Amino acid sequence: MKFIYPAVIRKTETGTYHASFPDLEDCQAEGETIDEVLDNANAAAYDWITVELEDNDHLPPVTDIRDIELKDGEIARHISVTMRFMEGWEE
Repeated sequence: MKFIYPAVIRKTETGTYHASFPDLEDCQAEGETIDEVLDNANAAAYDWITVELEDNDHLPPVTDIRDIELKDGEIARHISVTMRFMEGWEE
């Protein structure tokens, strides 16, 4: 199964990068570079989605990336998470 959620990425005051997901409550990632924060955001989203599917068997709706209001210096990127279908999950 493939899940695609938007992440908002911004550079922090210390020069690192922070990513958050408007649709995935409290799902965040940090990284020294854009590439690292994107990799870490993918891992964070994977973990978040795994727990949500195990506990609730449903996911929140996806916000259209064009509807996200960005502050100065922020960028939005789609994060794609591919997971194996697990027994007990509804399609």
